[in-house]
Amino acid sequence: MAQAVRERLKPGKLLIGGKTEEAISGKTFPVWEPALGEELAQVAEGGAADIDRAVRVAREAFDSGPWPKMAATDRGRILWRLADLIEQNADALAELECRNTGKTLFEARKGELPIIIDCFRYYAGWATKIHGETIPVRGPILNYTLREPVGVVGAIVPWNFPLLIATWKVAPALAAGCTCVLKPASQTPLTALRLGELALEAGLPPGALNVVPGPGTTAGTALVEHPMVDKIAFTGSTEVGREIMRRAAGTVKRVSLELGGKSPNIVLADADLEAATRGVLNGIFYNKGEVCSAGSRLLAAAPIKDELLARLKARAEAMTLGDPLDPKTRMGPQVSEEQMQKILRYVEVGKREGAELVTGGERHGKVGYFVKPTIFDRVEPSMTIAREEIFGPVLATITVADLDDAIAKANDTMYGLAAAVWTRDIKQAHRAARALRAGTVWINTYGIFDACSPFGGVKQSGFGRDMGQHALEQYTYVKSVWVDLS
Repeated sequence: MAQAVRERLKPGKLLIGGKTEEAISGKTFPVWEPALGEELAQVAEGGAADIDRAVRVAREAFDSGPWPKMAATDRGRILWRLADLIEQNADALAELECRNTGKTLFEARKGELPIIIDCFRYYAGWATKIHGETIPVRGPILNYTLREPVGVVGAIVPWNFPLLIATWKVAPALAAGCTCVLKPASQTPLTALRLGELALEAGLPPGALNVVPGPGTTAGTALVEHPMVDKIAFTGSTEVGREIMRRAAGTVKRVSLELGGKSPNIVLADADLEAATRGVLNGIFYNKGEVCSAGSRLLAAAPIKDELLARLKARAEAMTLGDPLDPKTRMGPQVSEEQMQKILRYVEVGKREGAELVTGGERHGKVGYFVKPTIFDRVEPSMTIAREEIFGPVLATITVADLDDAIAKANDTMYGLAAAVWTRDIKQAHRAARALRAGTVWINTYGIFDACSPFGGVKQSGFGRDMGQHALEQYTYVKSVWVDLS
């Protein structure tokens, strides 16, 4: 184990006001290494009192501290320096993420870290480009707008992409001049704590970014309900998103939600089957299926379905499961035993409701929380595995007659996070992109992200956007200024 990673596995503390501290209660909780099913580290368990401390520090840092008043150029320079520090520590961060989440080293180091680094650099550039406008109102009056930081942001992020999704929220919030309290998931707090340390090293003023791990039921609820928090940015399940909306209503704070998904991956009869096979595999088995935008529903045209399934089955069965730090490993373990058991229960429900198990559907090995890549055929749109988010490596295959049938079945869900269509017909592709009710539509590809491009959902997949220019709208508000010139 790398020395830098070993250092991170010492008991983790809360980061509040630029200082590492124990929880007021003195409690700690274990985080696990899912590949081994063993304890990885102990972390201070933040509660409501710790959230209150962190929010008050963030409030003071916003109201009286240097960060919101700092020249935008200087804020951008610090965010760029943070990106440099993440790049310099990328190998250790990737290993830490792998050990704590079970994702493969390739996914963490080659897939996620470049996006994280790019995201901080992207918003470093935006710091100097957040501005208002002059409006030609009637009369001898100067009217102009200011786009100002919304204030204290509470960011609550999930366990499947702990550092990546924290970056998607923290980077635009800081670029806008907000201060933040980041609550990582209890299962995966280690890289978030490290991000806070690197931010201080980059020159971020104490209190501008605070990190408080703890249970959602206590720390998360306290953050959502705190009257000094101006905005909540949440990524997680739709069920928890609904609860956050209810609790945030008490203080009428801003909320943005990136929630669950049951994304359709449509493969039409004229698709390039080789490319589609790779895209479907990546869409459902990347990060062992623990992806909110996973292509968990395969809507395959009848003429090519059998051949496509045969290709998918062969490649799924050839995937190497094992140590996520081994470069040869293709798929790692689920994040926890609880998540593994949840996935296996869904498999049993699928079989019981009449879906045909093509491959997988069981635990791999006896050590760690591995689930074999699983494919179902003969799935009806009404079945549980076609309607509920499993959040694991389980593909539900639904046969469709044509594009119209595919669009109707794709949209027959409460979710609307992402979708994809595979076809050589560019007219059909663009027609599908307009008709599909989803925040992101991929054409002849799957799972492509960039800091420049917005990501988020519609329907019960949430509202608001991460990344791109549109994310900044969530962390700023527009103030209208009137000057009488008569």
